[in-house]
Parts: sequence; structure tokens; C-alpha cells
Amino acid sequence: MKNQLFKSAIAIAAALMSSVSAEGAKSFEGVTVGKSYKDVANNNPLSTVRYSADPGVMVYNDRIYVYATNDGSVANKYETGNDYAKIVSLNLMSSDDLVNWMDHGSIPVAGKGNTASWATNSWAPYAVHKKINGKEKFFLYFANSGNGVGVVSSDSPTGPFTDPIGKPLIDKNTPTCDKVTWIFDPAALVDNDENETGYLFFGGGIPGNSVNDTLEAENAPSPKTHRVVKLGADMVSLDGEPKPIEAPWSFEDSGINKIGSTYYYSYCTNFFNGTLGNGRIAYMTSQNPLGPYEYQDVVFNNPEDFFGTGGNNHHTIINFKDKYYIFYHAEWLNKQIFNEQRGYRTTHVNELPFADGKFGKAKGDLTGVQQVKDVDGSKLQYAANNAWNSGINISGQGEVTQVQYDKGSWTGVSNVFLGDAKSITLKASSAKGATIRISVDNENGPVLGYVEIPESKELKEVSADLTNTSGVKDLFFVASANATIESWQLIGGTPAPVESGSLRSMEYSSLVALVLLVLSMVIVF
Repeated sequence: MKNQLFKSAIAIAAALMSSVSAEGAKSFEGVTVGKSYKDVANNNPLSTVRYSADPGVMVYNDRIYVYATNDGSVANKYETGNDYAKIVSLNLMSSDDLVNWMDHGSIPVAGKGNTASWATNSWAPYAVHKKINGKEKFFLYFANSGNGVGVVSSDSPTGPFTDPIGKPLIDKNTPTCDKVTWIFDPAALVDNDENETGYLFFGGGIPGNSVNDTLEAENAPSPKTHRVVKLGADMVSLDGEPKPIEAPWSFEDSGINKIGSTYYYSYCTNFFNGTLGNGRIAYMTSQNPLGPYEYQDVVFNNPEDFFGTGGNNHHTIINFKDKYYIFYHAEWLNKQIFNEQRGYRTTHVNELPFADGKFGKAKGDLTGVQQVKDVDGSKLQYAANNAWNSGINISGQGEVTQVQYDKGSWTGVSNVFLGDAKSITLKASSAKGATIRISVDNENGPVLGYVEIPESKELKEVSADLTNTSGVKDLFFVASANATIESWQLIGGTPAPVESGSLRSMEYSSLVALVLLVLSMVIVF
């Protein structure tokens, strides 16, 4: 009798699931699922929601934060080229796995009513953190066009930010800077010495020449327009005068790393020389952050060599999980959308070789880098943290933001540990009601279930049963109609067993060896 009741219950549950699936599938009749400019096989560029240029990258608490010039929203089909003079905000995204990127929105910086109201523009940001009076503080340096460097600060890497000094930190009136062509492109370092001393690098340009002028030969080898200065203990004042950096064939962009006891200064070469190549990233080394620096080599060519899209070259080099990575921008996405370059740039990342105290050469590509850890679906995850998407927008700014889906738009999360979950819970809303299709592999892949979002303007938790939730797979959320999702979480399964790396990215041989080891232990005991 019990066996019969059990079979009946299973049959009823299967019938209900079939009914729900049929109803969910019906919601997608006539819905055209959008296409992404970024193939699910690729991890570059990092975002296809916003054009984000000049990446300034900070590592904090095992998470990577990328601050970038806001070149605009991909959803806005601009008729003309990028107008840098109108840029007054900075984009922010973060990741703990190098493939899924959380969009934290745009930070309002320059202009009337914004954080640094004295500034005309905010370009090329760079962030660092330091404990001051026992409390972690975050400092975001930015370029006011080419006329100076400003700083805003916060108690959190995602803001909100305030203006601690109400004026430029560096401008033409700063000693030794009156002849710096462009006072911009800051990079900062908090040294690991006893006092955690801060240093700021900035500058660029060629005296008497603009980017379109004919270069005078005597200015080419070493324009001496890059600078380094020691910062005060408060990180928002100067402790001494800026010192020139004699960087061969330098043009713009600054990067700084300390590895062991050696300081690595990197920069972009100019477009007029035939010695180091046009617009490439080169680096120098020193045993003192204030120099002098000795030239070493080129580490990254112009994006033209990798994507067929030339332009300026701006970078940051970081160490994460014992590997070095170079973040840079390119106009690849811009060209996919407009069939030509219009000056809209997006951030990419590739691995940078390092051995015996020297950097090798990185290569730019669309494949990008390997994911360093799986996403644990049993923990609360934010919808704005994804690897691929189509047709979405992001609302809000800060630690938590929301994804706005249109009919047929979607997001995809790379390498999610599904853990045999029984259901999924979304925090979502929809003005007229919507269905979210949960699938794997791609936006049109096998369906795990459907989540119904009732008509509501307020975010509410909604749940649905799932099937076939095993293994590590790419997880996709496809919308049948307009909806907003803040977060999702898999329920009733097991947490990811590996926190330090991705199960999917392990070599097959390693998995086989692991299985054999477990079997041998079982046999022994």
C-alpha cells in the first residue's frame, strides 16, 4: 500500500512539473531570444553592458575591483563618436573568479552636483586602500581631463565616495608640473614598508606637440613628462615635489607594481617612434619608488595587433592567486556594433607571464583568462554578477545593483556548481508579470525550470522547482517580458566542495587521478 501511495505521489508530482514546464514554455512563444556580441566560449571583453576604458585595478579581500572611464552604455546606439569632454562618471565592476563580473554601476564624480563638483571631467581612475587610524579607507584618483589629478575617498570599495579636499590634488601650479603636457592617468601604490607610504604616478604628452602634430626629434626619446610623488600619510596630500621619470619614448598611462624589493613602472609608448613600437606598454625597474628607473622591455603591444582595432593603450598589471594579469582596453566591441571604430572602449584581461624577476609578453585575445573558482549556487548570488548577457541594463550604484531585463534578454553565469538543488529563489519584480527560464550551457540550452514573477513593482522573493541540477555548468536566466532581478539562490542542494579553484577547469587527468585515489582508499578501508 505504501509503495502504491509513493508511486502515486511521484506520478502527481511529475504531472504537476510537466504542467508547470508547459505553462512556462508557453510564456516564451513568440519571444525572440537576444544574441550577445560576446560568444559564450569567450571571456573578453569583461562587460558588454557598458563601455569601460582605462581600467584601474585594485585587489582587496581576494576580490578584483576594476574602475574605468565611463565611455557610455552599450544600449545607447550613439550616432557619433565618443565625446571624451562629456565624461563625468566612472564605471565599477568586480570579480572573485576573473570571469563573472559584478556591475556596481557608474560613480558620479565630476561636475555640478556630483562628488568632485570642481572638476570638469573624470577619466582614467586608479584605486588603492590603506588603514588610517585603524580603519580601512579607499582612495580613488582620477584625471580632470589633462589638466590635473583629483581624489575621492570612501569607507568601501564600492562607495559612496566623498571629496576630501575640494580641489585638485595636482595641477599646473604643483611644483615641477608647469611643463607637464598632460597632467592625467594616475597610478598609485601603497608600499609594504613600515609606514605604508603612498606614492602617486601621473603625467604624459610631448612638450610642444599634440597627438596630431609632427614630432620634433629632440623631444622623442625622453619627453620627461611623467612624474612620481610621495603622498602624505592621509593619501590626499603631497609629501615633497613630484620627480620626473625618464621613460624612453613615453606618451601616456602609468602603472606601478612592487614585486619583492623591486618597483616596476609601466607606461604607454608614443605613436611617433620606430624604436619601441607605437602605443605599446613598456616597463622599467628601480629599487626606489621615486627612481631612477631603468628601461627593461615591452610587455604588451597595441590592441591593433590583436583585434585589428588601433587606438590608445591603457593598462593595469595585478597579481591575483599567484599569477599576473594585464587589464587593458580595446575597441573590439565598438567595431562589432557599428562596423567601424567610434572611440568606445571596453576592458579586457589576459595573463601576463612573469619569471626570474622579469615580465614576458602578454597577448590579447577574446578567449581571455581561466576561471579561478566555481560559483557556489547554494549561496546568495547577484544577478548583476555574470559573464555574458544580451539586452539588459543595470540600475543602481554601489555594493548591490539590479538587472533590468527586456523581453528576450538574458544573463549567463559561468561555471556554477549546481549541487543537485531542488529549487531556485529569485528576488525580482515585474510591472506586468514575467517568466524567467532557467537553462544551462547557453541561452537556448536545456531547461531546468521556469520561475513565474507575478505583477509587482516591488522586489519580492519568488521560487520554482528545478530538475537535472547536477555538475558544474553555465547557468542562464532568460526573460519572457520586462523584469528586474536583484539576486538568485539555489535551494535544497549541496554547497560547492572546492573554493580555491574551478572543478570544470581541472585537467581530465587530475580528475581521473582523484577518482582512483578515492577508490583505492575505499578498497583499503
